[in-house]
Amino acid sequence: MRALLEASFRAAVAAADPLQVVAPHLPNAPKGRTYVAAAGKAAAAMAAATEKYWGGDISGLAITRYGHGVPTERLRVVEAGHPVPDKAGESAAREILGEVQKLGPDDLLLALLSGGGSSLLSLPAADVPMADLKQVTQQLLKSGAAIQEMNTVRKHLSAIHGGRLAAASKAPVVALIISDVTGDDPTHIASGPCAPDPTTYADAREILARYRVKPPASVAKRLKAAKDETPKPGDRVFRNVQNKVIVTAHRSLEAAALEFARVGVHPVILGDTVTGEASEVAKAMAALVREIRSYGTPWKPPVALISGGECTVTITGKGGRGGRCAEFLLSLGIETGGAWAIACDTDGIDGSEDNAGAILTPDSVKRGRNAKAMLAKHDSYGFFEALGDLIVTGPTRTNVNDYRAILIS
Repeated sequence: MRALLEASFRAAVAAADPLQVVAPHLPNAPKGRTYVAAAGKAAAAMAAATEKYWGGDISGLAITRYGHGVPTERLRVVEAGHPVPDKAGESAAREILGEVQKLGPDDLLLALLSGGGSSLLSLPAADVPMADLKQVTQQLLKSGAAIQEMNTVRKHLSAIHGGRLAAASKAPVVALIISDVTGDDPTHIASGPCAPDPTTYADAREILARYRVKPPASVAKRLKAAKDETPKPGDRVFRNVQNKVIVTAHRSLEAAALEFARVGVHPVILGDTVTGEASEVAKAMAALVREIRSYGTPWKPPVALISGGECTVTITGKGGRGGRCAEFLLSLGIETGGAWAIACDTDGIDGSEDNAGAILTPDSVKRGRNAKAMLAKHDSYGFFEALGDLIVTGPTRTNVNDYRAILIS
């Protein structure tokens, strides 16, 4: 059971490997030069794949998370802070914007974007200090806000997100995108540096108010002034811009499903848009598990319930260690009394620690100590670490959101 669950996760990650998926989507080389602007957890791998298959002149910069770099020859890789931005990311983003502004009509801006780009390609607007952007980001991360909501705020505090990078280019723009958000809309992936932005300053203010985030004075002042709105759908700056999503979470779920089908387990894909508080999502999944166990409906075992998406964990007080995947599993274990399940982030990092996620077994709650107390203080990492059931992969250098599978035999 454990081996099958882990194999399904590996298949999900492999389906989103930039070294395999980027090449078929590369555009033709322009008359002039090609500048590559890459940002996200998959940025270095996407840059390496582009280098390998690009025949013409090429230069550029890839910004990725610390520890996610790969060797490149023509494209430079910079590692920076995630999920909270830092000076390394700010400096690299400033360099990218400056180079993009130099491009002419015969050149090409090739943007390689993936999840994590919102914090990695982080160039605050001139009136927002980096320290203030970091502060509001940290508050949003703890608030339980969905990634789309977080990105709405960040777009309106940025000199580069929300379509502003494309707007700065006189050259045609092709953005190749690995999606890590539900719905796969380019405007939400890496905060849409090359995509039209339908959101407004008013939306950003409302989100901060709803999640009771108290912004620094510079942020509050900028959002209230509401000047220099992001370019919207239909704006002429996008007339020579293509945003192409080349990998989605659903494709990875389909690859995982084949692993189960291969050994006679019926795979059921519940969707790649599962969101909500991780512990509450687990309760809904547990109800489905009980129905299948007790009545063989709506599917008869053996069955694998597969899902993707991005849950949230709202932290009150100091909080513990762990991320949304391990928290989902701990809650699922409590609600079901135990089950075979896996939940991992496809980027290899679940929350703030070094694990991709964890494995839940039928006896995890019995073997572990104080499951309910550990869940209450959001210490799912500590719970599964004590059992030896963490999944540690290291950086996968891709990112198509979370992967979950519950195996009912």
